[in-house]
Amino acid sequence: MNILTVQQATKGYGDRILFENITLGLNKGDKVGIIGINGTGKSTLLKIIAGIEEADSGNVVMAKNTTISYLPQNPIFPKGETILRYVMDGNFEKEGEAKSILMKLGLPDYEGKTDYLSGGQKKRAALARILVNSADVLVLDEPTNHIDNEMAKWLEDYLNQFKGILVMVTHDRYFLDRVTNKIVEIDDKTLYTYETNYSGFLELKEQRENMEIASEQKRRSILRTELEWAKRGVRGRGTKQQARLDRLEELKNQSGPEEETKVVMSSITSRMGKKTIELKNISQSYEGRTFIKDFSYLVLKNERIGIIGPNGCGKTTLLQILNGRIQPEEGSVEIGDTINIGYFTQESEGMNPNQRVIDYVKETAEYIAVPEGRISASKMLERFLFTPDMQYAPIGKLSGGEQRRLYLLKILMESPNVLILDEPTNDLDIATLTILEDYLDRFEGIVITVSHDRYFLDRVVDRIFAFEEDGNIRQYEGGYSDYLSKRMIVEEEIPKEKKKKNYQKPREKKLKFTFKEQKEFETIDDDIEQLELRLEELDSQIERTATDFIKLNELMEEKKAVEEKLEKKMERWEYLNELAEKIAAQS
Repeated sequence: MNILTVQQATKGYGDRILFENITLGLNKGDKVGIIGINGTGKSTLLKIIAGIEEADSGNVVMAKNTTISYLPQNPIFPKGETILRYVMDGNFEKEGEAKSILMKLGLPDYEGKTDYLSGGQKKRAALARILVNSADVLVLDEPTNHIDNEMAKWLEDYLNQFKGILVMVTHDRYFLDRVTNKIVEIDDKTLYTYETNYSGFLELKEQRENMEIASEQKRRSILRTELEWAKRGVRGRGTKQQARLDRLEELKNQSGPEEETKVVMSSITSRMGKKTIELKNISQSYEGRTFIKDFSYLVLKNERIGIIGPNGCGKTTLLQILNGRIQPEEGSVEIGDTINIGYFTQESEGMNPNQRVIDYVKETAEYIAVPEGRISASKMLERFLFTPDMQYAPIGKLSGGEQRRLYLLKILMESPNVLILDEPTNDLDIATLTILEDYLDRFEGIVITVSHDRYFLDRVVDRIFAFEEDGNIRQYEGGYSDYLSKRMIVEEEIPKEKKKKNYQKPREKKLKFTFKEQKEFETIDDDIEQLELRLEELDSQIERTATDFIKLNELMEEKKAVEEKLEKKMERWEYLNELAEKIAAQS
């Protein structure tokens, strides 16, 4: 049953058209995720659906008596209101439900004033208000920003049970996968609809792009044939010949599929010496509450660390201690002389909305050295999808996501060898996140990140620091999914005297690849082949340089290193293939 339809809508600001003649129908039971590069109009489309803004042309048709609740990116609060009264919004009979949801979202101080909430707490209070006063259609702009991993899991379950229509913008790919049944993509002013979740969307989008490429190849083939015919200058052109010429003109005027614009990042790093960052018995507390208790750690070269825990537990405080911005109450922090830290904060520090985009970047450098050579600040901006027109616009004209992308560019242009990222996935579109993840794969330095994005953590980190009770920080090897599995095992280790008698035969734990093992298994054959090819090349070079002892020594050293890598890869190959056989035997 159709509940709401956006019909032939066009929207732009000034000369910039966001989308043109798009149509979107919302039916009962739809749970829609809207995706696209920042600045393509995702939030604007939400506002049009919610009735906050009007399209320049087109209209919105809605079933009678349909109610809509809208969660903006930056909610506005009345002054002097308590959190509980704000969330109930006059529905006092829902006090119990409001308190329960506030507890789940980490806001237990019901009588506290909204005036004193942080930006993240305000977003969660506004989300609670939407959920308590539920409507037929929920329109949510970035509902997963500022909520931790536990809250995200709870919200997934809540929205999966919601019986109405859900339309949201989020860049949390696991969230999209587990909640949505329809993906809407805004690309090049056009709207594409996919009746599936995020994983299905990736497959269907690839099929669509392949079909477009095949159609373009067919168009070019026909065009070549028609041009050859036209060049022959056929005599006595009649109606049929004129129709064929018209067809030729039509083919020439058709445009092929536009190549998707993507952020391009080159790895920019400065040299790192032997000494990195070492924490020695650090402790930190505030107003009688211990956040960090007697924590020591030596950060290794090229390490990837993810920091997780409830909101307000001290994650950002730990980042600031690692960065040297604040000193711990107890213990010490030693930072190596060659360490150059790039600190990506939640607030996009130092951005003047009146400053031009190009001038903001030039404050760091007018030219930057990348693996391909030196490029200008303007070219670097183009790689980050800032067109020449956008480069000379004030920062305040950019969308929130575009500002975050610009801030990220400036951090990377500082050539850090340690990246400290505080919630880097907030407000970055999925395309930028994907490229950032690929960039971090190639980044020759240390990465330390606080993130609530479970997919990002699985993709990037190889060690988790989890904040637990009383300021204790526990370490887990692997990404977020590995952490979850190991934590479940720890929680199941109940003392024997507390266990109930169970006469059922215990079920064997099902074997499965971790996220990183799966990726490794898919590429390890190619890795081994490349190492073997390199050994063959080295053997050939060694034969040719038998009399050049300096060069020969370098080649022998490299050969030894490659042989060691190959040996480790072969051991890993045996383990992964044995595990794959066991997994296959289970199914």
